[in-house]
Amino acid sequence: MCKDCGCSVVEHSHSHEHHHGDSHKHLHDNPQLNDPKTISIITKILDKNDHEAGHNREHFNAHGVLCINLMSSPGSGKTALLESLSDLGEFKFCVVEGDLETSRDADRLKAKGIQAHQIQTGSACHLDAFMVHKALHHMDLDNMDVCFVENVGNLVCPASYDVGSHLNIVLVSIPEGEDKIAKYPVMFRQADLILFTKTDLLPYFEYDIEKEKEAARKLKPSVDILEVSTKEVDSIKKVSQWIKFKIGMR
Repeated sequence: MCKDCGCSVVEHSHSHEHHHGDSHKHLHDNPQLNDPKTISIITKILDKNDHEAGHNREHFNAHGVLCINLMSSPGSGKTALLESLSDLGEFKFCVVEGDLETSRDADRLKAKGIQAHQIQTGSACHLDAFMVHKALHHMDLDNMDVCFVENVGNLVCPASYDVGSHLNIVLVSIPEGEDKIAKYPVMFRQADLILFTKTDLLPYFEYDIEKEKEAARKLKPSVDILEVSTKEVDSIKKVSQWIKFKIGMR
């Protein structure tokens, strides 16, 4: 059983292993998981995934690659952001792509000349470290600066499962409406950078972006925040510059 949404572990994973990113402290918060035996089993599974995530990070470190986990709800613009970043050509990157079905997003990236490997999770609502590890066998990390993990579109589970990334970027789009940050705090507490996407649509929605930024900083005062529209090249450049800075810090 997944500690976040309550679905079964078997349903959730192709690797039969799982992970959360921040600790086991939230296990007891879920009323579906009050059975000590259930908590014990899940904790053991998550610990195994922690170990695998560490192995993935060692692999990235050995190749001098920064791994960034992209997380958001479906349709917030993760793939479009990657396409736009490729147009700038400011650093070399590849992508591990996660979706329940189809290879459409990976195909979009490949059409832009981006090395991408698709993971189809079936009914799993997130990627885990074991899935990413298998994908890395299909990736050539030589001469890469960054490996993005485009996680399954979901504002719940991906935040709790470490895939071996160094940084987390969380996208929230204007059409999703206000209060997503307040409703899904675990996701946004994990963010190193929050991107407010599709900001060109602000005139058409009742959306107080400054209020949402304030909500984000209440959850994590140190988080970086940028406004993004794929129709505004300068906004994409700011994201690229943030990533380039992080590459330089390694």
